[in-house]
Order: sequence, then C-alpha cells, then structure tokens
Amino acid sequence: MKIALIGATGFVGRAVLEEALSRGHVVVALVRDPTKLAARPGLVPVIADAYDAASVARAVAGADAVISAFNPGWGDAEIAPKFTRGSHAIDEGVRAAGVKRFLVVGGAGSLYVAPGVQLVDTPEFPAFIRAAASAARDLHSDYVAGRCGTGLDWTFVSPPAGFGPHDPNAEAPRTGTYRLGGDDVMFAGAAPATISRADLAVAILDEIETPKHLRARFTVAAA
Repeated sequence: MKIALIGATGFVGRAVLEEALSRGHVVVALVRDPTKLAARPGLVPVIADAYDAASVARAVAGADAVISAFNPGWGDAEIAPKFTRGSHAIDEGVRAAGVKRFLVVGGAGSLYVAPGVQLVDTPEFPAFIRAAASAARDLHSDYVAGRCGTGLDWTFVSPPAGFGPHDPNAEAPRTGTYRLGGDDVMFAGAAPATISRADLAVAILDEIETPKHLRARFTVAAA
C-alpha cells in the first residue's frame, strides 16, 4: 500500500513509520524539514504544512490511506488551539484529495471511566495536559457527530491511559500482540493499561491493512 503519514518524526509517528516500512509499504511522510528523515527504501518525504488543507491535499493525493499522528508538540504553549486547527485542516485536505481511508491517532482523555464520565474530566487527570487532551476529546466528538470525516472511512485510535512520553513501558520491545478495547479506559490489574510505541504501531497498521473499526474508535493495551 501507499500510506501517507502525518507526524512521522513525532513520538507515535516514528514507530508507525518503522512498522509500515517493515511491512513493505510505501510511506509518504509529510514533514516540514525532510532532512529529519534519513533516506530509506520505501520512504518518500514530502514537504507539507499540516495547517494548510491545500498543502495536505497535494501531499496525500494518490495514497491508499492516510494516518495522522499530528501533534504540535507538548512543549508548545499553544498546543490545544494548534491541535484543533491542524487536525481540521488535515481532515479537510484528506477529503479534498479524495483519499477514503483515514486513521487519526488521538488521546486517551476521551475514554470513559464510568458512564458519562471521560478520563479528561476526572480530578486525577494531569492539569498540565488537560487543555490538549480536551482538544483531542473535542476532535473525537467532531468525528462521532459528523462534523469531521464526511465521506471518509475514518478510524479514531486512542492510546491507553498509561501511555505517553514519560511511560517507561512505551520503549519496551515490539511483541506484535495487544488487547483491543472500545470507548472505555482499559486496565492492567488496578492500574491504567499501557503499551509500547512499537505495539501501538502494530495495532495501527493492522487496522489499516484489515479494517475492523470503520467510522468508529478503538483503544489498545499491552497483551
């Protein structure tokens, strides 16, 4: 397959890139600076602006599927509004390019801990990422309500609640296995579940190759 990947140099995107190339896919990586990606067989870096729908459309045209692991950066004080603006521009660009299959990597904040209670709204949720997580929650709501993804075979992926840059389990080796969930937070015993970046990428590429969650969200956890 020819897969367009947004966020190929990011925390999740790097693992997705590795997994996709290892499976023999051609990966068109949308980047601002192509020098950040070393030349490799199957990798096609393309300069694009994730905040410009026309730029995205040009870059992803002709792809069989698009994966967005877009994130402005946790250190950016404007991460929440930038995430919303970029995510909507990416959605518009994918639709304009006529690519039907679109997978969005969102956050865990929109997962439910109880009926009607999402993780991002709990008192324990870290305050320093609440705004960004709320923006990702709103994006998921936009897909569910049809405000985004019109005409697309979209999938929204939420990593498990314990996953993140500060999770040592995120750097664990690839096992190729994982547990699937839906809209609820998954656990490993009494603790929120986590997963390695490599196995999250396995789940993402499995969904691209064999879709099971069209126009739906799923989450994953370590097996």
